Amino acid sequence: MNSLITIILPAGRSAIELSLFVLLPIMVVMLSMMRLLEAWGVLDWLVARLTPVLRPFGLTGLATFAAIQVSFVSFAAPAATLAMMEQRGTSDRHLAAAFAMVLAMAQANAAFPLGALGLHVLPVLGVSLVGGLLAAAIAYHVAGRTLSAEEQVLDETLKHAVAENAKGVVDVINRAGAEAFRIAISAIPMLVVSLTVVTALRQAGAIQALTNALPFVDPDLVLPAVTKYLAGGTAMLGVVDEQVRAGHLSPAQLNTWAGILIHPLDFPGVAVLMAAGPRTARVWKPAVLGSLAGIALRGALHMALN
Repeated sequence: MNSLITIILPAGRSAIELSLFVLLPIMVVMLSMMRLLEAWGVLDWLVARLTPVLRPFGLTGLATFAAIQVSFVSFAAPAATLAMMEQRGTSDRHLAAAFAMVLAMAQANAAFPLGALGLHVLPVLGVSLVGGLLAAAIAYHVAGRTLSAEEQVLDETLKHAVAENAKGVVDVINRAGAEAFRIAISAIPMLVVSLTVVTALRQAGAIQALTNALPFVDPDLVLPAVTKYLAGGTAMLGVVDEQVRAGHLSPAQLNTWAGILIHPLDFPGVAVLMAAGPRTARVWKPAVLGSLAGIALRGALHMALN
């Protein structure tokens, strides 16, 4: 029992420090910017102009908004947009394309905090968009080609607050701050549990055994990858933060493997996004197949660039 406590207490301390001193300030700023652009109509303008360009990839106007959300808010933010797409009559085929795109793109709640550890965020976002578009195209034209493409009458306007004066701006920022606080606080339990489990596995020799069993994989990548795919991007962020500070993982390695590590295609990510609605849950297979193609492209591009 004493050995378990000595694992839990440092894990809890690391989780709280990461959530409150890294994740929270970054999410407050990014969400405030996002919500202000939304309130001023900039995102409406952007979505309206991007939609015709993205239609060949199987993406609708609301799907464009989902891409912005995953890139600048968090992996869970597009769940609300996917639910809205269901309610407004988006076809199963377009829904699968949007789901695949979100799964393949870099999630803001991991990408921006990792920027403080040496990740080059702008290239990550650029490559993320390319991977997301490929994922959507594969899901729409290949993996989901048998799904229904029939749509009901779509209302793709976005309902949001308006900031027409100083008070409106302050209200939007306060709401964004509260939303960021909820995201940061909700990440603490998963961080504590995942860091505890990962530390226990490492002390038990399981991670070293897996590293020895995969000699063709960068040994420094095994621990973050296991954490990411089992516990999600936020948990992976905690492990990477610890490894970088300890000198076990370099910024160069982080940028090389960014395409493989930073995306919502993991057990928690898929589960959260499937919860958006019954039709979203039904199209998870073509969405995952499409996202695998997008992530493979992202991984290859990051390796080539670094």
